[in-house]
Amino acid sequence: MQGARRRTAVLRREAVLATVPVAVAALLAGAGTASASTVGSAGAGDPYFPLSGNGGYHVSHYDLTLSYDTSSRHLDGKAVLTARATERLTRFDLDLSGLKVTRVTVDGRTARFSRSGQELVVTPARALAKGRAFRVTVLYDGTPKQVTDPDGSADGWIRTDDGAFVAGEPQGAMTWFPGNSHPKDKSSYDFTITVPKGRTAVANGVLLGQHTSGGRTTFRWRQSEPMAAYLATATVGKFKVQQYTTRDGIKVYNAVDPREASGSAAVLKKLPSVLEWESKLFGPYPFRSAGSIVDHAPSVGYALETQGRPIYDSAPDLSTLVHENAHQWFGDSVSLTAWKDIWLNEGFATYAEWLYSEQHGGDSAQRTFDALYAKPASDELWAYPPGDPGSGANIFGEPVYARGAMALHELRKAVGDATFFRILRAWASEHRYGHGTTAEFVKLAEKESGNDLGSLFQTWLYKKGKP
Repeated sequence: MQGARRRTAVLRREAVLATVPVAVAALLAGAGTASASTVGSAGAGDPYFPLSGNGGYHVSHYDLTLSYDTSSRHLDGKAVLTARATERLTRFDLDLSGLKVTRVTVDGRTARFSRSGQELVVTPARALAKGRAFRVTVLYDGTPKQVTDPDGSADGWIRTDDGAFVAGEPQGAMTWFPGNSHPKDKSSYDFTITVPKGRTAVANGVLLGQHTSGGRTTFRWRQSEPMAAYLATATVGKFKVQQYTTRDGIKVYNAVDPREASGSAAVLKKLPSVLEWESKLFGPYPFRSAGSIVDHAPSVGYALETQGRPIYDSAPDLSTLVHENAHQWFGDSVSLTAWKDIWLNEGFATYAEWLYSEQHGGDSAQRTFDALYAKPASDELWAYPPGDPGSGANIFGEPVYARGAMALHELRKAVGDATFFRILRAWASEHRYGHGTTAEFVKLAEKESGNDLGSLFQTWLYKKGKP
């Protein structure tokens, strides 16, 4: 993510269950276990966002059918979740904020449901045995309303003058579909989105088709690779669309608000070369699709790495394009396990900006590092350690981005370029489509380098104040 959440210019998201790594299911099986082992917990156990996600099951696939009227702002939705119980369940929760639920079924049988804040509490007609695959269908409608994150930023289904800017980090997915909305739970997705003729609905993955009838246009999208809910989008607006395939076979779909077309053309033209450059550094691009959604949303103040197709609130500069696409490896393909490890996303994407500058005639990474380190101990950069920011209000602050990148630069200096870039590629490869933790990254770095790096990471990720 980039934008107003950062304070400086330097720092300016139907495949089958087999597509999801076994490690994911194992991880989720231990998350949020209820005391009676019959009721799925209301959260996945993340201390920064206690009600984010849910316990007791893993969603392998979402099939979302949406119809949005840009005049009335009314959304009609049908969500079909294919899931597996990780414990015996007589009841479980889904995350859903606002919107009116009219019916819920589990395996075709009507289920009882109630609402408690952001929780949709579902009681199936029969208990679900541990290990059982099941299907939940939720019918709902209403006017989606954005949520406000702890740092004051808008999140979720954000209205624009011609549709909606849909970006869900860290908790906005629940504003437009019911789900298990913690990064621990990654799934494949199908989207069928109907909007007024003349509007375009852009989601993740590959466009399977579109058709217009009765003054309405329906778009069908498929995201086959596993995706965290916060990386899903269903952005709607008046867009100029460009489609092509790169020489590496990646399907590119760019959707640009006409008001941002001239300002973004030169930067978007560089997308294939940026992806090639990042692929050489980090390993093969992890998805079948790429592209950009460039909206005109001046009130938003940030861009987000929506999976396979980052979304920008206005025409991006080149550094932002590099940053958001680096997230396709670091954050999207390899996802965090807890929000306190957000530096694994933002520090890595920020350091990609430094590397791009260094290798394309700009400042070296060392010069960027030195300029940041020259800031006094009272500067916001040293306000809290990036390895554990302390609260959800801090996860998009300057220390996570800049000091996180500084930690990587210190690692690079300690182990040398050859080993450093081998570590980055190994991280992206070994955790592809899965998850990672800071402890796992440190272990990998020590394995690849043969060095004891505990003190380095302790200093740059966890020490309070200026190192």
